[in-house]
Amino acid sequence: MKILITGSTQGIGRAMAEAFVRRGDDVIVHCSRDLAKAKRVRDEIGAASAVVCDLADMAQVDGLYAQTGPVDCLILNASVQVKAGWQDITDADFDRQMTVNVKSTLRLIQAYYPAMQAKHFGRIVTVGSVNQYRQHPELSMYAATKCAVMSLVKNIAKYAAPDGVTVNNIAPGAIATPRNAAVYDDPAAREAVEATIPLGRFGQPADCVGAVLLLCSEAGGYITGSDIVIDGGMHL
Repeated sequence: MKILITGSTQGIGRAMAEAFVRRGDDVIVHCSRDLAKAKRVRDEIGAASAVVCDLADMAQVDGLYAQTGPVDCLILNASVQVKAGWQDITDADFDRQMTVNVKSTLRLIQAYYPAMQAKHFGRIVTVGSVNQYRQHPELSMYAATKCAVMSLVKNIAKYAAPDGVTVNNIAPGAIATPRNAAVYDDPAAREAVEATIPLGRFGQPADCVGAVLLLCSEAGGYITGSDIVIDGGMHL
């Protein structure tokens, strides 16, 4: 299958890209701005191609389909996170997170869906967050964007199902990615976070791969409109 994974040069996105390449799929590596980085990762993992698209720029978002052509699986992993208390959220913070996390998600689904519909097959997966379920003092806006995407998933899934297209979300918890490096690399901060996780440890990017492989397969073809929480029980 042909698979586009946004934000696939590092972290969870790269782990998914590597897994799909191992499965034998044609993977398109995406980076927001650095084409050299995207091409380097493409070569390192043996992916099919590499593209750049700034998801904060709707003109670039609208041009991404022309770069890649139709895909069988669209995995919307890239997002931005701005930490701020709810009383300190600025218009710029609001707009950036809504544009990258929500608006570009809808726009890309709209762009890639017609070809899936015509073929009567497609897999769309969005990557949410445990913050859909668990409050954080500095992530109110980020959580709101992830909840908005989950609402889109449930609504779109209902109407895409007759066309053979499934739409699902995964919600990772505390994963050892570059975004969380400051906490993960600080023993005291890491211990405090791990104390909130029933399984007692940070997740690794590879922990998020199995669910996405399932959703993007024939075996997962009867799953749609769902949210798979991958957080070691942190949301409980």
